[in-house]
Amino acid sequence: MKNPIGKKIVDIKPSGIRKFFDIVQETEGAISLGVGEPDFDTPWHIRDEGIYSLEKGRTFYTSNSGLKELRTEVSEYIKRTQGVSYDPLKEIFITVGGSEAIDLALRAMIDPGDEVLIPQPSYVSYEPCAILADATPVIIELKEENQFRLTAEEVLEKVTDKTKILVLPFPNNPTGAVMEKEDLEKIAAVVREKDLYIISDEIYGELTYNGKHVSIVSLPGMKERTILINGFSKAYAMTGWRLGYACGPEEIMTQMVKIHQFAIMCAPTTSQYAAVEALKNGDEDVKMMREQYNHRRRYLLNEFKRIGLPCFEPYGAFYVFPCIKKFGMTSDDFCTRLLKEEKLAVVPGTAFGDCGEGYIRISYAYSLDNLKTAMERLENFISRL
Repeated sequence: MKNPIGKKIVDIKPSGIRKFFDIVQETEGAISLGVGEPDFDTPWHIRDEGIYSLEKGRTFYTSNSGLKELRTEVSEYIKRTQGVSYDPLKEIFITVGGSEAIDLALRAMIDPGDEVLIPQPSYVSYEPCAILADATPVIIELKEENQFRLTAEEVLEKVTDKTKILVLPFPNNPTGAVMEKEDLEKIAAVVREKDLYIISDEIYGELTYNGKHVSIVSLPGMKERTILINGFSKAYAMTGWRLGYACGPEEIMTQMVKIHQFAIMCAPTTSQYAAVEALKNGDEDVKMMREQYNHRRRYLLNEFKRIGLPCFEPYGAFYVFPCIKKFGMTSDDFCTRLLKEEKLAVVPGTAFGDCGEGYIRISYAYSLDNLKTAMERLENFISRL
């Protein structure tokens, strides 16, 4: 029989996050700090709007691009947070989570052989999606001495005549790093000079703890070069609703919608009605959750300092990325032993790229009680090392 599986798919490694998630499900009494999912319930008024949409029989397809009302609310949201205007009918469309938007953007924009610059450590989907789109991923190693920010010099070092897209994954998963306005201005200058496009994944934009998140689309000349990707999973605790959106130039959005049209049809209708309510009346919910995350963030950083675990201070998302190099173990060995000996699951830094070696990712999207128990177990483990 012919091999039924394509080589391109076989060569892609499965998610390193899910590997430990699956193991912890089989480990009795284990605590997991490995999954980036808010521990908060979706705020009640948002759930209620979803329930109401079902009660009213709103179970039909929406347009491929999504409910006009939701696209209008997305447009208003970006205008009030970033001062940038998008046409809700031509420059915005609704996706099944931010992950679908990443996939569609790459597939719509790439020709075989085009290069995509991907800073790492970063979210696990960028590199596989680039490969599936027949692009050549080019990795830029983010460095702790730069607070895991991307520098213009690092971009210039990797740009070639084949470079087409730069992925901008900030606030960053797994490091929690953010980009300040002055950092983005330097990146924007390179992008304009080298005639590049940007895919800016801003799913953690609302979870910024030291000032306000700045999007690169707010800088001169960058809106027309950027696909802005965001969604509802993280800020509004709506992971299971599977809803995101993409904003960008009409010519690119048209092609992204075409792929979405054939592969998905439309995002879940109930989720879209709930998301309208989230954007209209969810600011206080986001503020409350952000304050809770910030409290947990400070708690973990203080605990790391007390037990002697080096960790730079992250100002975004809900992850910390402590360094374990002094223990002389690989990230995978450290995490495997920690789970086996203390029943505590965290994620090896290498799940987010080879340059994550020597680090582990800990999510603080968990209750303070869970975090306190986890730190006791981590301290016990480290004390034996």
